[in-house]
Amino acid sequence: MSSSQRSNTSSGRRRFLRGCSVALALPWLESLARKSASAAAISNVVKPPIRTGFIYFPNGVWEKAWVPQTTGADYELSPSLKPLEKIKSDVLVLSGLDKKNSHGGDGHYAKTANFLTGMPVVKTTGRDVSSGGVSVDQLIAEKFAGQTPLPSLELGTEPVISGIDSNVGYTRLYGSHISWQSANRPVAKEINPRLVYERLFGRKPGASAESPESYNNLLDFVLEDARSLRNRLGRDDQFKMDEYLDSVRGVEQRIEYATKKDQREAWQASLTPEELAAAKPGVPGDFREHISVMMDLMVLAFQSDSTRVCSFMFANDVSGRNFSFLDGVSGGHHELSHHENSDAKIAQYQRINQWHTEQFARMLTKMKSIQEGDGTLLDNTMIVFGSSMSDGNRHDPDNLPILVGGRGGGALQTGQHIAVEGMVPLCNLYLSMLHKLGIEVEQFGDSDGVIAGI
Repeated sequence: MSSSQRSNTSSGRRRFLRGCSVALALPWLESLARKSASAAAISNVVKPPIRTGFIYFPNGVWEKAWVPQTTGADYELSPSLKPLEKIKSDVLVLSGLDKKNSHGGDGHYAKTANFLTGMPVVKTTGRDVSSGGVSVDQLIAEKFAGQTPLPSLELGTEPVISGIDSNVGYTRLYGSHISWQSANRPVAKEINPRLVYERLFGRKPGASAESPESYNNLLDFVLEDARSLRNRLGRDDQFKMDEYLDSVRGVEQRIEYATKKDQREAWQASLTPEELAAAKPGVPGDFREHISVMMDLMVLAFQSDSTRVCSFMFANDVSGRNFSFLDGVSGGHHELSHHENSDAKIAQYQRINQWHTEQFARMLTKMKSIQEGDGTLLDNTMIVFGSSMSDGNRHDPDNLPILVGGRGGGALQTGQHIAVEGMVPLCNLYLSMLHKLGIEVEQFGDSDGVIAGI
């Protein structure tokens, strides 16, 4: 493709609504893409881009309730995977994957930091951190740099914690990061939905970053342009744009609610002194709402093509997040993961696992409802969902709980359970994904090949 064709392609995909110095990115609209494309480039323009995501939850799973008993396309969902029932055909279940470079070291930190690198983590109190290499999300971001406003987006719900865990002699920083720009440089994650919103869509003209009004009613500034543009779209794209603007408005309203004083105080009361020092206004007081709005922002980021790479941490590792909002659960996540084969603790631990899967299923369902060309946003995405260990009681880094949602533009064979045999590196999955994105590297992390059948 010539440089002029690439320019047309970029123009077709990067469309904005503008008003009073505000620019709002638009979703992928086929009618605009066709109008901006040359005849030679049109086949490339009308094909939606592929997005990749990596979603991490801490403390492992109760394997007996996670791993399906059968393989292939006719496998039966396990209890912890039951929330995937309606989108089973859009999800790939993988079992048996391993991280050999996590078998040494401590129980948690040496496994979290290399979740997306697969390489050995240096034991340190904080001066010379090393995850062993660049993480797969950042390698993808580097390869597609310049094609979207944001190279990547890193999200979380808990502040970065520094200091030393005296029990194991590791810096707590390792438990707060999965994305690494280089072995020694973690990528900062954003836990404040308001600040994520501003990165994606901008700030209300004249408002400061500290103002609770900085993001409110952003759509009001671009609605005139939206009405004008709408009249130039095809019927399907008109519906798509209306749906998108409604989604943006909905997130605006939820973030506005999260900034209310009583909400902030409720959230801050649950934090440790270290977390409170790092906290900022704008974070929902309800953990469930925090997860929901962050995942919706991730969907909007992909839908608007603001970025094509995103990572999200449900919580830091060794998270003691209390899950008493779930029926039958009365303890913290980390505590319950050390179940010591107690039936009572295992039942609560498994319910937390299932809740995490429910959130993933909700996100995938939302993405499947968003049309893009002949398919959906989910069809044009690959999202890894998993943890850095299997059984939290044993801290095992083998037989990792890994799901992949979305078809990657038709490159992934979803709707099946693949159980690999032997010490197959998790990085074999990452290498397979890189190849499906057209990134032809021979190796990533500790990979020794690709995964057949996906």
